[in-house]
Amino acid sequence: MATTFLKPLHAGKGRSVAQALGRSTDYVKNPDKTDNGEWVSAYQCNPSIVDAEFLFSKRQYAAQTGKPHKNNDVIAYHMRQSFKPGEITPEKANQIGYDLAMSLTKGNHAFIVCTHVDKHHIHSHIVFNSTSLDHTRKFRNFWGSSFAIRRISDILCLENGLSVIEKPNPSQGSYGSWLGENKPPTNRQKLEHMINAALTPDCKSYEDFLAAMRAAGVEVKTGKHLAFKIPEGKRFIRCDSLSEDYTEDAIWERLEGKRTIKRRQNQKGSYTREETRPRSLIDIQAKLTQANSPGFERWAKSYNLKEAAKTVVWMKEHGITDVEKLAEECDAAVERYHELADRTKANEARMKEIAGLQRQIGTYGKTREVYLQYKKLPQKKQAAFYEAHRSDIMLHEASKRYFDSLGLEKLPSIKALKQEYAALAAENKQLYPDQKAARKKMIDLLTAKSNVERFLEIKIEQPDRTEQQQKESR
Repeated sequence: MATTFLKPLHAGKGRSVAQALGRSTDYVKNPDKTDNGEWVSAYQCNPSIVDAEFLFSKRQYAAQTGKPHKNNDVIAYHMRQSFKPGEITPEKANQIGYDLAMSLTKGNHAFIVCTHVDKHHIHSHIVFNSTSLDHTRKFRNFWGSSFAIRRISDILCLENGLSVIEKPNPSQGSYGSWLGENKPPTNRQKLEHMINAALTPDCKSYEDFLAAMRAAGVEVKTGKHLAFKIPEGKRFIRCDSLSEDYTEDAIWERLEGKRTIKRRQNQKGSYTREETRPRSLIDIQAKLTQANSPGFERWAKSYNLKEAAKTVVWMKEHGITDVEKLAEECDAAVERYHELADRTKANEARMKEIAGLQRQIGTYGKTREVYLQYKKLPQKKQAAFYEAHRSDIMLHEASKRYFDSLGLEKLPSIKALKQEYAALAAENKQLYPDQKAARKKMIDLLTAKSNVERFLEIKIEQPDRTEQQQKESR
């Protein structure tokens, strides 16, 4: 495990506090990185409006303390916690991030924990409010905080049987060295892989090669030096900076058959698991309207043939021998995924309700005495008392309105709510791995079905289902 940084966040030039908070929280909550928000948890805030809640607390802080916001003030803090690939599940990573944030803030600051699963290694982003929950003070970063955070994080990881870096090296390359063979490919390695994919036996000329690279979404720059920019890359990479088999001269030699390279394999000598999964075929006619090139057409036909063969192999490996069986498997996979997704979403919705109810019950209890005193006072004295205790009275009345909106005649006990929350969290912990596996299986089956339909030019009809079942699967 490696905790990489604790970063104070500022509004910066040309941005308001609201814009800065929104930008930071939107990034960490990105649904593409958190499996549509599955791996987002929060303490004393609502993840969907966390930026607005942080901003509101700062306005309350200014009202209570009389200290206005300054341009160089820290508005929030951002931590990132990374884990060794293959050693942890997203839900466990999120829980450890939550425990880390709670330990550091002592429960005095609202925070969100967003676990990203879009990279080779699972990592969590933690953003906590610089303003305390009671709006009377702010979190002050201290000398050596990074060492303290790393110590807390290491203890949490050891308690959960996870790896830690015993002698962390602050240099930039230490994390990649620690990952070893499991580290994700660099942009240069990705470019080399794309060059290999474009240099198929059907690629007969330099123009065909460039057309295939463009069709794969790569930007091409020719001239004194040949350079490419991959779809997710930020800048062009010159071929003469790549390995010896990928320079411009080496590409010409490979096209002329004067140079061959061995395709990379994993340690067991077989191609990686991801390569054996079905990938969608290319709609050649549609793409030809965008890239009018004979070279691209030859490359695309070769690609489709290979992917069609992979799809057939994959289907046989999974016991699918005909289109009827494929349709049944697709239908069952879609139903299974949505069944699990509906259950976890219902649990998450109830957990959010419980968290909000707990927060309001706590606020109600803390402000009840002040509110009772306010109500017992004669009307002529209430105005002065209200001004002196405005915050507590407003919070108490807001809690009462919240309870009324839920139609609660009697408040549930905190103990019962905690037990219900723990039961729902435990159920979701068991459901999340199944849901992720069901989603992967559904995508693979739907991709195989689409490939069979495109390659055979047929339409596979789904088994008869009720209107309600069809609605649920969409």
